Amino acid sequence: MIKDIMNHNAEAAAGQKEMDALRKYFPQCFHADGGFDIEAFKAALPGGTTITDETSGFNWLGKNYARMLTNMDTTTLIRPDEEHNAKPENKDSQNVYISGDNLDALQHLVKSYSGKVKVIYIDPPYNTGSDGFVYNDKFNFTAEELAKRLDVSRERAERILSMTRRGSASHAAWLTFMLPRLSFARDLLTDDGVIFISIDDNEDVNLNMICNEIFGEENLLGKITVIVKPEGRRYGTFAKCHEYCLVYAKDAELIDTNEINVEGASYRYQDKFGGFNLKGLRNRNVKAFNSTNRPNLRYPFYADVKHSDSNGFCPVTTNYTEGFVMVEATEIGGLKSVWRWGKETAESKREQLIAYKGSDGNYRIFQKERKLSQTAKTVWNNTEFISNKGTSEVAEILGSGIFDFPKPIALIHQILQIGADDNSLIMDFFGGSSTTAHALMKLNVEDGGNRKYILVQLPEPCKPDSEAAKAGYTTIDEVGMERIKRAAKKIKADNPLFAGDLGFKHYTLEEPKEDALLLMEKFDPSKDFFSPLGAEDFGVETVLRTWLVADGYGLTEDAEEVMLGDYKAYWKDDHLYMICPDHDFNESSIAALMDKYNGELFSPHNIVIFGYSFGFTHREELQKNLRTLKEGNKTLTVNIDVRY
Repeated sequence: MIKDIMNHNAEAAAGQKEMDALRKYFPQCFHADGGFDIEAFKAALPGGTTITDETSGFNWLGKNYARMLTNMDTTTLIRPDEEHNAKPENKDSQNVYISGDNLDALQHLVKSYSGKVKVIYIDPPYNTGSDGFVYNDKFNFTAEELAKRLDVSRERAERILSMTRRGSASHAAWLTFMLPRLSFARDLLTDDGVIFISIDDNEDVNLNMICNEIFGEENLLGKITVIVKPEGRRYGTFAKCHEYCLVYAKDAELIDTNEINVEGASYRYQDKFGGFNLKGLRNRNVKAFNSTNRPNLRYPFYADVKHSDSNGFCPVTTNYTEGFVMVEATEIGGLKSVWRWGKETAESKREQLIAYKGSDGNYRIFQKERKLSQTAKTVWNNTEFISNKGTSEVAEILGSGIFDFPKPIALIHQILQIGADDNSLIMDFFGGSSTTAHALMKLNVEDGGNRKYILVQLPEPCKPDSEAAKAGYTTIDEVGMERIKRAAKKIKADNPLFAGDLGFKHYTLEEPKEDALLLMEKFDPSKDFFSPLGAEDFGVETVLRTWLVADGYGLTEDAEEVMLGDYKAYWKDDHLYMICPDHDFNESSIAALMDKYNGELFSPHNIVIFGYSFGFTHREELQKNLRTLKEGNKTLTVNIDVRY
């Protein structure tokens, strides 16, 4: 576990992920000593591949350091908020809120959610000089260690360390902060996934360049200008009215984004049959189609005149009944004449249509449209997107002045409408005031969707004299979670029949205590039969959840308790976790485990043991009995994984 990760981090270097990928797909290009043969690599490429020495490199102080961080793992543990997660509205929720550093969170999440997130929206620090951004690093490398790891001079290593330790807000510090986070974000996206990133003029060029490196410039879908202050706020020569939102795909060729609702669209007519628009429809000449020769291409509609409303609009049916009127053919919103639909298609479209009697006495069909839609444009000037709209929305729920510069619900709503499907997983790892969660819940209510979210927010202390502190909040994540709870309560009150997910699971990322780290470093399992550490030093549920995420089961799937005699273990699909202290583990426990393997439904291939809970003797007994079990069943494969 933590000790294993610390050993891994001690060997991490920049470019390690890239070399692992090359070794996986081009093993013939590596020598026995691990050296990479560039000429063999060139020979493996398709004929005609252009190989050039030219580069448009984008470099800054700390770039290799940032790349090294993408190859390191977090030493934090995932502690579940057991009281919160057990509440009725949360216990089955698929939504997740994580309190912790987002780099640690991303390093955990990539193990379970790689390739599963459809849309990422983030509103990172803009590095304006007044937004509080400073780069603070938690690693304690010496200049000698860092120079060796990065293959740079000691002088350059010292400059990097100075930047990471003094709380720098330089462009280089901001890029060093963003690179590993964006790299993990790309790993998390589905193949047809999209990331939206809010930014302003201070770092938009740098963000564009770093995203080109990480996502590929061919995957830039657009740079949206969002009007956030129409009247402008003076900065130097000009009054600034806008921000940007950069949009990148993981693979632009796979993207099929949704249209958005037309801003300010109004309907010509609204009644019990729904909203619809009469504009843009034109009559078709019914005599142009030979219904005698091609009857299968002419399935008529009828106007249900008996049930027309006071304005003359009536439902459409495909089944003739006495008193119904056959409707003349009409082109419906760019679709070919209804007369060309067969029976099944006509019936499937019927609910979208309505009939109306024209001035010539003939009934014609029109298509219902609750919303007019169009392709999203690169300038968003909806008045619902202005910055003070988000402020008023938070004030309405939490009180005035609780959160500075929150994004408006309508902005995130539109982003989700463009990039997400009804069942998409959405992520925001700069959670802030939780606008993303609020917008997602609102959209699910509107269209019956089942979108899920993962939000991450650093438990940054609220300023002592702030309105948030006066209201009783100690950290920003508390504010974010409270907004979700109150927004969910209001949504439920306004929509009592909505049965969707309005809860969330909560987890906190925690570093092991200093004394536990010292004991870990001193413990040598090859020499020491007993460890001074145990599960109680970390928490059984904390270790279990950390392992479940590490093994790909995520934050919303639980393990099943399994009793092996008097010993409690935990089983999830292909893994059996043995975390509790071994004082209840004895011969009857081993016998119970062997009996389970001889059953039909129990066959985990991995037995994961918490090395600090199990003494040497019990580990040896377990190994011996599993060898006996495998000798009796040659097809059985069981691996014992001792984690520290």
